[in-house]
Amino acid sequence: MTDDDILAEFRASGALLEGHFVLSSGRHSASYLQCARVLMNPERGDRLARALAQKLPRELRSEIELVVSPAMGGIVIGHEMGRALGVDALFLERPEGVFHLRRGFRLEPGQKVLMVEDVVTTGLSSREAIEAVAREGGEVIAEVALVDRSNGSADLGVPFFPLIAISVPSYAENEVPPELAAIPVTKPGSRKA
Repeated sequence: MTDDDILAEFRASGALLEGHFVLSSGRHSASYLQCARVLMNPERGDRLARALAQKLPRELRSEIELVVSPAMGGIVIGHEMGRALGVDALFLERPEGVFHLRRGFRLEPGQKVLMVEDVVTTGLSSREAIEAVAREGGEVIAEVALVDRSNGSADLGVPFFPLIAISVPSYAENEVPPELAAIPVTKPGSRKA
């Protein structure tokens, strides 16, 4: 899939939103990619996951034993990546603010994990999820995401393969431009800011 094909999938599903948003990272932006909308169609989710799997080097794909994704945003694309790679897919939850495996999920010691996210902005959620996998005994060998909106600045500590990189400015709360500050704020993400 080309970048234009990928953006067409987001537009067709109404997943590319404009306004004033507080992202999961706590940063503010005039646009938001609601990946849940682009993934609500199973065929579209399958196409995007297969395209994302193709971004991974062949030798890395052969090492992946399990897919893990953080809840909420990563669950659907994580499941689709598990299908595309032919491995099981688990998810992490943070009911008290720290990621953990629940629901009887567990990792084998040293199990090779692919971390799967929907969108990476600062990489904070990804780093927290990668730390959780290490605490649970697994080893994250790479991460994929549908969208990298970090402008290439997210350091995840593992190789990172986004399906598409989108350069959309985001701002710290004290740096929001007046024209954006004049628009009512929406907080569509799953993380408490």
